[in-house]
Amino acid sequence: MAIIAFAVIWLVTRSTSGSSLAANPTPDPSDTGWEKADSSPSPTPESSRSTPEPTPKPTPTKSGKEKSPRPEATPTRKPRTETRTTPPPADPPAGSRSPELTAREAYGIHGRYQRGLSAAQARKDQAAMAKLEHGLALEMTRASFKTAEMQGTSLATGIWPNPQVWIPRHVEGTADWFVAVSHEPGVARIVDVMSSAPGGWRLVASAADTRDTPARFPKIATDGEGYATSLPENATGLSAPPRQIARAHLASLENAEIDSRFEEGPWTSEASLFWHQERVRLEQADWKLTLSYRLEGPVRALRTSDGGALVWYGARSTELREAVREGAKVKLKGSAAVRTRGKSFARSVSATYGRMYVTHVPPVGSNEPARVLGEWSDVLESHGD
Repeated sequence: MAIIAFAVIWLVTRSTSGSSLAANPTPDPSDTGWEKADSSPSPTPESSRSTPEPTPKPTPTKSGKEKSPRPEATPTRKPRTETRTTPPPADPPAGSRSPELTAREAYGIHGRYQRGLSAAQARKDQAAMAKLEHGLALEMTRASFKTAEMQGTSLATGIWPNPQVWIPRHVEGTADWFVAVSHEPGVARIVDVMSSAPGGWRLVASAADTRDTPARFPKIATDGEGYATSLPENATGLSAPPRQIARAHLASLENAEIDSRFEEGPWTSEASLFWHQERVRLEQADWKLTLSYRLEGPVRALRTSDGGALVWYGARSTELREAVREGAKVKLKGSAAVRTRGKSFARSVSATYGRMYVTHVPPVGSNEPARVLGEWSDVLESHGD
């Protein structure tokens, strides 16, 4: 699945003076902070995952998942077939066995998912998504369809090219899953997580880095048979267990405080700084801001060749703005504004988002910080009065 996040802009206006301020509650690497407010709708959606268009160079987004701009593409490119040679077998780790899923099968599963997503996006087919995605991912994609319907806009279609897959060995008592990574230079790097379910394989997580030069992506460790190693949520040997690092990242956003355990970037320090500034500006306009970031769903992790881990996790966040005294009004922009039909609010307004991240956690003893390598976010609902 592709992902791209778009800016959602909030307007704070004081009816008595006519002064106005605008802020983006989901900071984008190229657009953070406050700007002069206006009443026109945001020129870009809020977040999306989709496919890239080779020419002309598109702005990446997801039609089912959003994260920044989304490209229009033609669904003609197919996922590459397996060409890896298989080294001599190695003894599997204790408690695990080689999964029945082969790399060739994984490429086929991900390819069918991409084609199904592209077709569902073209029709805004809510029902079709139940056979393609699961959990928060499904909720986010369906929400993006609803936003597009309310806005009267179409969704991008197409296939992200040349995915590479990594398959962890089966662990008893857990669902099989695998990771597919696609990189379209100058557009985005998309990281999808597919998991087995009673009804078949479903996409359960995704994240994207849409910067012109994505951050360095760590090498996923594999054994002699080419399989990756999954790690539990409480895995040791890392600078922090996967679940703990996920909670720490979300806490830094909720508290609007920079956490030195994470490398500076758009989804860490810049986002925390933005929220701090947002709170100060709202207080000056006699409003208060309450943030909530709650971990949702399982935390998945794969061992990396440096002894660290890649960690995937999702969250549900809510941004609540409340007036301390009468006089100021708040108007949303972007997808959140579509959900509130562009209305202004004098007492309170809130927006709830689904968010997903992929983060590299270094091994224990390393001096390197954890690095958040991508995000997918979509507005789920917004309300006000």
